[in-house]
Amino acid sequence: MTLTMHEITVPLLVNTLGNMKNWLGRDDVRATQADLLAARLIEDMRPLTAQYQMASDSAKNGIARLAGIEPPAMPDTEASLDALQERCAKTIAFVRSVTPAQLEGSEDREIVLRFPNGQGYRFHGRDYVTGFMLPNFLFHATTAYALLRTRGIAIGKPDFLAHLGAPVALADPA
Repeated sequence: MTLTMHEITVPLLVNTLGNMKNWLGRDDVRATQADLLAARLIEDMRPLTAQYQMASDSAKNGIARLAGIEPPAMPDTEASLDALQERCAKTIAFVRSVTPAQLEGSEDREIVLRFPNGQGYRFHGRDYVTGFMLPNFLFHATTAYALLRTRGIAIGKPDFLAHLGAPVALADPA
């Protein structure tokens, strides 16, 4: 059985954005909100707020490109943890709204990215997803996670993979 474009994108985007949204609701994050919003891993990297915005943009814009539709506009105006959580929720809702039928055939669709400096990339949908969209999305999600960790927030890999739930005991194969 072949994986569909919907199966390799939507669950990963929704699960990761849901986990990111939940990180911001933690008491230890809430207690340090003012410091966290502008936190950077290093001076020339964008702050936590931007990492959330760029993860959102990667998800919604990527799915929209694959579906051949316009993504929802989300200006980068979030200035609180609540606003970032709302952006995650809106992005999740949009990504979930794209049906498998809308992504059917998108593995061969031409995707053109144009940057403001006039440069860009051309991809077939499959290469766009595996070579740009998902790596870019996961870069920003991982950077947000690392920013929280470097500021003393006690999250770990189980929080990054929280959508899996707690591991369960497995019976030995007979």
